[in-house]
Amino acid sequence: MRVKSKKVDLAEGDLTPMIDMAFQLIAFFMVLINFAQTESNDRVKLPSSQLVKPPEAPLEFPIILHVAKDGEIFLGGDSFTAETLRVGLNNEIAVIKAEGKSVKDANVVIRAHKDTAAGDVQEVIRVAQEVNLENFALRVKEDRS
Repeated sequence: MRVKSKKVDLAEGDLTPMIDMAFQLIAFFMVLINFAQTESNDRVKLPSSQLVKPPEAPLEFPIILHVAKDGEIFLGGDSFTAETLRVGLNNEIAVIKAEGKSVKDANVVIRAHKDTAAGDVQEVIRVAQEVNLENFALRVKEDRS
């Protein structure tokens, strides 16, 4: 008597829904990424303060200036000195005006290294005031002790 062996067909699952779900999760977490890191620079270690207050409302047109310990100024990905900063600020002002806003709508956020000379920060403010920027904010780290 002959016994017939049955070949068992392996069931293959459809991976398309799983791949779709993986891409949706990737997109979801990309949206939730903390973009606060875009406001940082490795060469700038902020001073700490117990008096720090968060802003009441988000800044509409922030111009973030990073001032390193040696006085070098970073705007976007470019490096400036106090003498050449006016060129970078004028580019930012051109973008603001292209969006139909006024220079008075811009907010200059200065992130200075904790060991930066106060004169360097004052020079950055002076140059910004020369190109008619009026609103300034200094960033510090919150001291919770």
